[in-house]
Amino acid sequence: MTAGKYAALFEPVRIGPVTAPNRFYQVPHCTGMGYLRPRADAAVRGMKAEGGWGVVCNQETEIHPTSDLSPSPEGRLWDAADIPALRLMTDAIHKHGALAGVELAHNGAHAANLLTRAPVLSPSGGAINAMHPKQARAMDKADIRDLRRWHRDAARRAREAGFDIIYVYAGHEMTLTQHFLLPQNNQRSDEYGGTLTNRVRLIRELLEETREEVGDTCAVAFRFAVDQMQGEAGMQATGEGREVVQMLADLPDLWDVNVSGWENDSATTRFQPEDGYQNDYIRFVKEVTQRPVVGVGRLTSPDMMVSMIEKGIVDFIGSARPSIADPFLPAKVREGRIEEIRECIGCNICVASDNQSVPIRCTQNPTMGEEWRRGWHPEKIAAKGAAESALVIGAGPAGLECAMQLAKRGYDVTLAEAREELGGRVRREGSLAGLVAWRRVADNRLHDLRQRANVSIYAQSRLSAAEVGELGIANIFVATGATWRRDGAGRTSHGPIAVDGAMQVLTPDDIMDGTLPHTGPIAIYDDDPGYMGGVLASQLAEAGREVTLITPAPIVSPWTEMTLEQDRIQSALVTLGVRIMTGRALVRVTAEACITAGVYGEPEQAVPCASLLMVTSRQCETALYDQLAAMRASGDIALDTLELIGDAAQPGLIADAIYAGHAAARAFEGDPSATNAAYFRREMVALTDEGGQA
Repeated sequence: MTAGKYAALFEPVRIGPVTAPNRFYQVPHCTGMGYLRPRADAAVRGMKAEGGWGVVCNQETEIHPTSDLSPSPEGRLWDAADIPALRLMTDAIHKHGALAGVELAHNGAHAANLLTRAPVLSPSGGAINAMHPKQARAMDKADIRDLRRWHRDAARRAREAGFDIIYVYAGHEMTLTQHFLLPQNNQRSDEYGGTLTNRVRLIRELLEETREEVGDTCAVAFRFAVDQMQGEAGMQATGEGREVVQMLADLPDLWDVNVSGWENDSATTRFQPEDGYQNDYIRFVKEVTQRPVVGVGRLTSPDMMVSMIEKGIVDFIGSARPSIADPFLPAKVREGRIEEIRECIGCNICVASDNQSVPIRCTQNPTMGEEWRRGWHPEKIAAKGAAESALVIGAGPAGLECAMQLAKRGYDVTLAEAREELGGRVRREGSLAGLVAWRRVADNRLHDLRQRANVSIYAQSRLSAAEVGELGIANIFVATGATWRRDGAGRTSHGPIAVDGAMQVLTPDDIMDGTLPHTGPIAIYDDDPGYMGGVLASQLAEAGREVTLITPAPIVSPWTEMTLEQDRIQSALVTLGVRIMTGRALVRVTAEACITAGVYGEPEQAVPCASLLMVTSRQCETALYDQLAAMRASGDIALDTLELIGDAAQPGLIADAIYAGHAAARAFEGDPSATNAAYFRREMVALTDEGGQA
C-alpha cells in the first residue's frame, strides 16, 4: 500500500555522505539501558528501525571518564572496549535499512563523576548541576586540548562501531559545549569566552575535527538548543540562538534543533498541550542553512508532519517520545493505518524511568523496554492456545489492554464494564485539568477492540458472582480497579485518621464524579507523591475556590520531579493563590478545621476549612474476585483461570496497569516457569579486565 497524501514523509534525504531512506528520524533519547544493558538497548533501537524509522540514534554517549553520569547508565565510548556493545546496536539498526546515529557528549558540570571520581570540568568552575556538594574545576587550555582529543578519539571509535551519523551535542543545558556557549556558565576572558564568536569557538573546532576524523564515511550532526525559554535572561532564537546558526550554517551535515533545558524540550502535555509546540522557535533555521534540519515537539499527527515539511520548517520529523509510544508509527503511516497509531500522551513515564536509572517504560506501549528481556514485540503476539474464550471484567486500562491482546491472540473475548463510560481511570482522570490527552490510552484500545469480530463489549454491566457463573466462561480476568480512600490512611499515617462526622470529606473519585465541595475554604491533604493532589488543587483554584494544600512532603507532588514538571506544578499553584503547607501531617479533623503537625516536630496548627479532600492512597476493589475465588474453592463454579490484574491487584501508575493487563494476556495458557524466568533475565558483567586506556 502506498503512503498516499503522506508520500512526502517517505522521500529519501541526503545527509552529507549518507542517505536516510525517509524523513522519520528518531532523535537521540535515553533508555536507562546504555552501557549496562547493551543487548536490551540494541533491541529497543532495532525495533524502531523495523518499525520504519529512517534514522535511529542512541543517546548521550560519554566520551571520557571525566563525563561520568553514574548512576545513570547512558552510552559510553571511553575507549575501544566500548565498541563491541555499540556494534550490537548499529547491527540491529542496519538490519532494517536505517541509519544509526550516536550522540557524543561531554557533560561537564552536569556529570558529578561519582564512579570515576575524576575532576569535574566546566568553562569557569563553580557549582555542579547535581545534588552533590562538589564544585567543578575551571578548564585551562590544556583541558580544552584534551577535550578536543577525547571527542576526536570518540568520533573515530563511533565510526568503527558502525555509526553513520556522529553528533556534536550542545543542548538540554547538560553538555560542556553548551556551557561554553552560555554566559551564565562561561565567564572566561580568553579566546573561548566573552563574545559569541569566542563562545562558539569550541563547537566550531569539534565540528571541524569530527569531520576530519570520520572523513566522507559518516555524516556530522549538530544538536543545538536554539532557545532556553528564559526570555532575555537566556539564549533566544531571535537573538544569539539565530546568530549561532548563522555562524555555523553549513558546517555540520545536519542540524538537530530544539529548546532547552530538558524540562522544556520534553514538556508534558499538561503544560504544553499542543503537538509541534517547538515550531515557532525552530522555524528560522532552514532560512539560514542549506543543510537538512530535524525538529521535535511531540509530533504524533501525520498531517502536521506533512505540513511541517511543506512549509519548510524541517526536512526530518524528529521524535523521541512518539517513537517510544509507537515504534511502528512510520509503518502505520505508510500503510494507511493512521487510526492504529498509539499516540504519545506526553505523561513522561519514559523520562521518569531514565531519571530513576531503570530501563525505559511507556504508558501507551507496555512492550517498551521488554524487547530483549521478555522477547515482546509491539505488533506481534503468540496465537491462542487450547482455550476458546475469556471474560475480562472491568474496562479500565488493565482490562482494555488485556482484552485487546487476548483478542489479537484469537480468543473470543467478552468485556464487561459496570459504568456507562468505558476507560476506567483513564477516562476519569482525563476529565481533570490538563490531562485530556490521557484519554488517548482508552481511545486507542477501544478503537482496536471495536474492529474485532471476536470481541463483545458490554457497558453498564455490573456483574455479580452468580451472573459470572451463568455466563459459563472458564477463563476470567478481574480488572475492577481501585478507589481512593476516605479515611486518610497513606504513606504517613498507615491507619485511619480521626475525623469529625460533621466535616465533608471528599476523595478524588468524588471530584471526578462531579461532587462539589461545600461553599467555603477547601483543604487538600496530599499524602500521595504523584500528580493527583496538585492537579486537583489547580482545578479547584482555577474554579475560584480558596484552597490550602497540606502535604507531609517537602514539596508539592514530589514524584513529578521524575517527569520534569514539579517546578511547573508548584509555581502554577503559587500563581493561582493556593496556600501551600509542606512538611505537615494531618493529625485529626474537627467539624471546622484540619489539625496538622510538623513532620520534624513542629507544633500543631489548625487549618480552618469547610471541606477536606483526602488524596492519600487507594484501596483495591476485590469483592467480586474474592467471591469468585471462594466459589471456585468450594466447587460452586468451574474456572480454569481466575486472575486479578491492574489496580485491583496493586494500585500504581496507569503505565503499571497497562503493563499488568498486557503481561496477563501474554502469559495466558503459557508456561508459568517461562514467565517467572523472565524476571531473572539480565545482562551480566563479564569478569575480565578490559584493560582500556582513557
